[in-house]
Formats: sequence, structure tokens, C-alpha cells
Amino acid sequence: MIKFVYCIRKRADLSEEAFHTFWRDVHGPFIRNLAKTLRATKYIQSHTLNTPINAEIAKSRGLEPSPYDGVTEIWWDSMEDFLAAVSTPEGQEAAQKYITDPTVGETNFVDFSQSRAFLTEEHVVFDFSSEQP
Repeated sequence: MIKFVYCIRKRADLSEEAFHTFWRDVHGPFIRNLAKTLRATKYIQSHTLNTPINAEIAKSRGLEPSPYDGVTEIWWDSMEDFLAAVSTPEGQEAAQKYITDPTVGETNFVDFSQSRAFLTEEHVVFDFSSEQP
């Protein structure tokens, strides 16, 4: 399993509510519509909770509080599927659109200078959610 992991910081000019609403309700459905073009099998948005518990979690590890407002994960079955998707003209056009489109793209809500993105390979250590009682 290959995942694109994107640690997102919202644009400074957006409220938390505006950021989360746009990301979830505008950008999310747009990405869902691109799934076949991108050959992606799963897309998850993890929105950071506004809770003092986050500061305690960071403190217990000697970390600064999280600078991220959320994390996106897009999944592919293999590196070959990912590379095939981004190698096609349709995949390249989709990638450009989901970044820069003036109505649905990331430029509407992401502070690129404070965000980070990378590919990962998943190694499941346990998954109790799929076990039957």
C-alpha cells in the first residue's frame, strides 16, 4: 500500500471553520470525482481537533504543539498504480487542477510554505477493526 501523506496548515486569512468546511465540503468531493483518473483507492481527511489534550500529548513527548490543521491521505495499491496515474496526461491535468483550480483547488485553503507532503509505504502492525467477534 502506497500513501500520499499531506500535513496541511491552513491559510492565515481563513478561520478554522472556513478552512475545515472548504476542505471537507468543497475540495473533498472534488477529489472523490478524480479517484478513477488518479487510480486512487482511498482518500481520508483527518481534521485536527481543537482540544487542550493535543498540547498535553505534545508536552509528554517534549514536542511543540502541532503546527498542522489536518492530514490528507490518498492511497494506492502499489507504487506502479501511483506512477501510472501521475504519468498520464489526464493524471497530470487532474493534479494541476486539484492544486491550483480557483474554485476547488488547494490554493484556496492551504498554506504551502507551512505544509509538508510525502509518499509512504504502509506496514500494518495490527488492525483489530477487521476482526470478527
